[in-house]
Amino acid sequence: MAHRNTHDTAAWMSTHFDISLEQLARDLDPGARLAGLDLGSKTIGIALSDPGLRIASPMETIRKKKFSLDVKLLLEFCENNLVGGLVIGMPINMDGSEGPRCQSTRSFIRNLQPLCGIPVTLWDERLSTVAVTRTLLAADTSRKRRSEVVDKLAASYILQGALDRLKHQAQN
Repeated sequence: MAHRNTHDTAAWMSTHFDISLEQLARDLDPGARLAGLDLGSKTIGIALSDPGLRIASPMETIRKKKFSLDVKLLLEFCENNLVGGLVIGMPINMDGSEGPRCQSTRSFIRNLQPLCGIPVTLWDERLSTVAVTRTLLAADTSRKRRSEVVDKLAASYILQGALDRLKHQAQN
């Protein structure tokens, strides 16, 4: 199953933290899904793939409170949905450099890994929230509704990009 416990955290993390998307997909148990995460300063948007790894669906948004509570909710989601791997958006700057938000993302993953044991890959999320917001604006979505859905839609956008890459590589 997706949820693993390990006593040798450093060794486990060296093989399961930020592995390639292709390796993550190869290592998935049959029927396991991928979850996409958009880590914000106040929320965590969550998306889920289908078991065939073709379609990403926005699922929920966790309002951040305390790390331990946030992780508990995330792990419950992963357990309930047979998640075998996480695709986490990496907020790389437009010039390709890593800023404070990347450091925050890496810190979140370092703290998450010993508690969950789910393999993680990072995905360049540049402009994902911008693209989702533009789509919502084009659909004339109210400001209140946009704030309710933008994070889980951004997570879905991130995950769909990763799934599309897997599909493209399988075809070549």
